Amino acid sequence: MALRTNPSSPAHPFRGSAHPPAPLPRKGCAGLDGDTRRARFAGMKMKPELRILLIGASGGIGQALAAAFDGATLFTLSRSGDGLDVTDEASVAGAAARLEGPFDLIFDATGGLEIGGRGPEKALAEIDAGAMAAQFALNAIGPALMLKHFAPLLARDKRAVFATLSARVGSIGDNRIGGWISYRAAKAAQNQIVRTAAIEMRRRNKESIVVALHPGTVATDLSAQYLGRHKSVTPGEAASNLVRVLQGLTPAHSGGFYDYAAKEIPW
Repeated sequence: MALRTNPSSPAHPFRGSAHPPAPLPRKGCAGLDGDTRRARFAGMKMKPELRILLIGASGGIGQALAAAFDGATLFTLSRSGDGLDVTDEASVAGAAARLEGPFDLIFDATGGLEIGGRGPEKALAEIDAGAMAAQFALNAIGPALMLKHFAPLLARDKRAVFATLSARVGSIGDNRIGGWISYRAAKAAQNQIVRTAAIEMRRRNKESIVVALHPGTVATDLSAQYLGRHKSVTPGEAASNLVRVLQGLTPAHSGGFYDYAAKEIPW
């Protein structure tokens, strides 16, 4: 576990605005436009009293988020740095036991598209039971274990956020081209876990927020071969977008699935 603090750096916003952020749009709304975002978030900065736990800090998006959270009191966990294995409950429970809350934000930046050298399937004939189980272990059971063991460390008397990286391909309603069966199914399961956890956590703290976030198509070494003709963003751009979405969340958005532009994604 690493603790990073840098109160003097303005970096990216999460809290400290003179005016509260507008709520994210509900279904059918277009979201905050670019000019509104620039105006609303200009001059804001992280504050050292903001306590953040970032899980998966060594990945491409995780490293960019760590930079975006600069200025807050940031705790990080990762497989490469701390030996955290989110598919192993003992590992997750042990990491949580070494931490002391409360946290204002817990951000899960773990997950994977290609596991053990196996990429996503293009057809039903390519389904492999072991590969599918690995997808569920990392992308669905992993977030569930993190909610079980880390969510109790969130503040219970004020706004507190648990955010996990999902993917648009996990949307059942948005699936129009098929393929990537195991990854899609695991991400859809992750979204259901988020929805269910949000209901339970609202009973403990009415200001709690639990959300699944789609960062967009992010250009990293691991995703390079899958980008194709899709428009992509750098990890830094993705992190900035995600922080803006986090800033606008209210308890009314808990249990939702949102993209990098704060638009709600259908289940």
